[in-house]
Amino acid sequence: MLNLKITDSDLIGGDPAYLDIVSRYAARGVLFNDHGQVAMMYMAELDLYKLPGGGMEEGESPEEAFVREIKEETGCEADVICRLGFVEEHKNRNGFLQHSHCYLAKALHGAGEAALTEAEEQLGMSVQWLSAAQALDIMEKAVAGGGDNHAKLFMLMRDRIILKVAADFMEREGFL
Repeated sequence: MLNLKITDSDLIGGDPAYLDIVSRYAARGVLFNDHGQVAMMYMAELDLYKLPGGGMEEGESPEEAFVREIKEETGCEADVICRLGFVEEHKNRNGFLQHSHCYLAKALHGAGEAALTEAEEQLGMSVQWLSAAQALDIMEKAVAGGGDNHAKLFMLMRDRIILKVAADFMEREGFL
């Protein structure tokens, strides 16, 4: 089970420092289809891939939030296969702690109409279905490419690890 804490020290070195108050609870993870492909959200304006997911709404369980985010971002109905665990992002530089519940889900049918936010539309967000190996390769290269966008690096590290855990589970369980 994934139980990960990412801190500024993972990006810039030094001793890890942890925040005490959660700024945002979120749900995210890996969605796969009948062909064993995973949904990657591509943001054209940033030339960046990420996993589907986002913030939890008032009164929503983490699993409900993940299924809702999948529907909004990909247009797919989905069944959650399993809980993968959670990731804490301790962004001391930004004073922001995000706690993400992580899941693996299967798309029930082809994608319908996505309901993107205005910000997501401005970023040119679209779903791209890739093999798990292709998605992992993209994420590995993005993390290795680094850059100086602190929040982007946290997201890339988080999503790469979630994707790796999900891909290992999918291979072990015969989904790939």
